[in-house]
Amino acid sequence: MDATTLAAGWAALAATVADELTAWRQAHPRATLAEIETAVQQGLSRLQARYLTDLVAASPSADLAATPSAARPTCPQCGGALQARGRHPRRLLTPGQAAPLTLTRSYAVCSACGAGLFPPG
Repeated sequence: MDATTLAAGWAALAATVADELTAWRQAHPRATLAEIETAVQQGLSRLQARYLTDLVAASPSADLAATPSAARPTCPQCGGALQARGRHPRRLLTPGQAAPLTLTRSYAVCSACGAGLFPPG
């Protein structure tokens, strides 16, 4: 995905979140600072999830099959070579994210010990 496409998607979501926050504030004119903060954090969480998902997908290491064998990460258990076994969705909860992200990532199997993993990390 190119930078222009990413930026356009992010701008569209940011505009939607801004509109939603404006409407929420109008509907809650007596909201406390804590309530406003919660509404803002929910909107920012959606933006953060989109940024993370898009940037992970744009990484050259997101597709192990397209990575030359010599440049692939090795098995963290034994150091063996990893073989691509397709791309699969995986739900991850990062420390800064309120809800799990669903990322489509390469799945790999170690040719030496048979361990399966979603590289990198």
